[in-house]
Amino acid sequence: MATSKSSEPQSSPEVRTAAGVLRGSREAGLAVFRGMPFAEPPVGANRFAAPQPVRGWDGVREALSFGPPPPQAGAFGMDALSQDAEGDGDWLTVNVWSPDPTPGAGLPVMVWIQGGAYVIGTSGLPEYDGSRLSGEGGVVLVTFNYRVGLEGFAQIEGAPANRGLLDQVAALRWVRDNIRAFGGDPDQVTVFGQSAGGGSVAALLAMPRAAGLFRRAIAQSVQSTFFTPALAADIAAAYASELGLRPTVADLSGVAPPRLAAAGDAVTAKAAQWAERWGRAAQRSILISPVVDGDVLPVTPWQALADGAGRDIELLVGHTREEQRLLTALDGLLGQVTEEQATAALRSFAPGPDGADRYRAAFPLASPDDLYELVNSDWLFRMSSLRLAEAQTAAGGRAHVYELTWPAPGMGGILGACHGLDVSLVFGNLTGTQAAMLIGETPSPEAETLSAHIRTAWTEFAAHGTPGWAPYTPGQRLTQLFDTTPTVTTYPEEDSRVLWQDHVFPPLPLTDR
Repeated sequence: MATSKSSEPQSSPEVRTAAGVLRGSREAGLAVFRGMPFAEPPVGANRFAAPQPVRGWDGVREALSFGPPPPQAGAFGMDALSQDAEGDGDWLTVNVWSPDPTPGAGLPVMVWIQGGAYVIGTSGLPEYDGSRLSGEGGVVLVTFNYRVGLEGFAQIEGAPANRGLLDQVAALRWVRDNIRAFGGDPDQVTVFGQSAGGGSVAALLAMPRAAGLFRRAIAQSVQSTFFTPALAADIAAAYASELGLRPTVADLSGVAPPRLAAAGDAVTAKAAQWAERWGRAAQRSILISPVVDGDVLPVTPWQALADGAGRDIELLVGHTREEQRLLTALDGLLGQVTEEQATAALRSFAPGPDGADRYRAAFPLASPDDLYELVNSDWLFRMSSLRLAEAQTAAGGRAHVYELTWPAPGMGGILGACHGLDVSLVFGNLTGTQAAMLIGETPSPEAETLSAHIRTAWTEFAAHGTPGWAPYTPGQRLTQLFDTTPTVTTYPEEDSRVLWQDHVFPPLPLTDR
């Protein structure tokens, strides 16, 4: 690790961590540290292993640039990230924004886990810049990389399951051991994440290894997919077969990470051919997810919370209203879903043997587009998020529920309150490529006001355990609706809630052995 003797002016903040001294930068009144290692590079002998403790260094290590992204799929237009994920393998890095990097400042800490369907993602994206959320919210904000795709989640013989989740635990342990030096309070840590990041937050609630590492959790648009070991192993065998190999550490450890990621892309591109064997996972081309392996992840998050695992964790959870619409647009189906496609989606994803009929009865005026959006939104994000809150409250814990209903004006308003809209609003980063697509080139006063309201709710929850509205209870089901005029009302997606009230979100199985 390259180090240098300290010669920077005093305006460059320095902190001493357990591994050594780090020098960051001062930006807009914040102390910012980027690209700090929280584990050894997972390459060589550490490839496919649990994250290993980072070695210390002498002198002062510069912490000015984000670490490289981990190896990942070329999905969702993110090919540039997959090309960048090379170099020395120093992918497991953490970043911190702090209003007051004074040991003992005792600021609340918020740790962000990005989404990306467990196959893409890196903490260095502009939409995750923590300046506004940290500076205006008075919190120490942490973001980090974790292994995704085959490196992080494929079921490989000789390797621990859920390596990406183990990376997240290692990052949280780094926070516990070091965040006081950045002005944070290790006893006031809130994890928050969206989509696969929301699924990760849910998984952490169920993981014994994560116990005691955070006090509060915010789960945004919780991705519902968790795999059985049998399904995960079968998919991993297909990945390895693409390379003419077996799904073992011995065979795959010699494959260059970009080539392994490309093999994953190749299998995903033809996932439909495994639909009868892999079921819903193949039908939605979701071939990477956490595995309920009985060890790292003993049971699903919903089962764990129902059993009381998160009773002492304060939970904030919710979703957007039109979760599926952006994904339908990316598939080129927006406004073009046929009756046959809607019927197939209902048969695949509606709960229970008569779920398709019950959806049509509950939404008698729904068009094929509407039914397709509803059942996909409910299965993948909406009802999995709600059921997390219901499991928490059923076990005697506390949960606050929200729904983002503000229709985004970007792209002529066709996307509504779609998946991912909440990310820009939570961070307050309302400009840039992604934000412009959803919010428009110039953020409106309504967008600024709504973002400020959401950011306040998130930081107040991190600081005090309440976002500003009453907890969710089975009797009242109070829910914060985030819109131009935020209101609190009974959970509004009642028809969907009733349809899914008996569904337990079990891990997805291997359907044809």
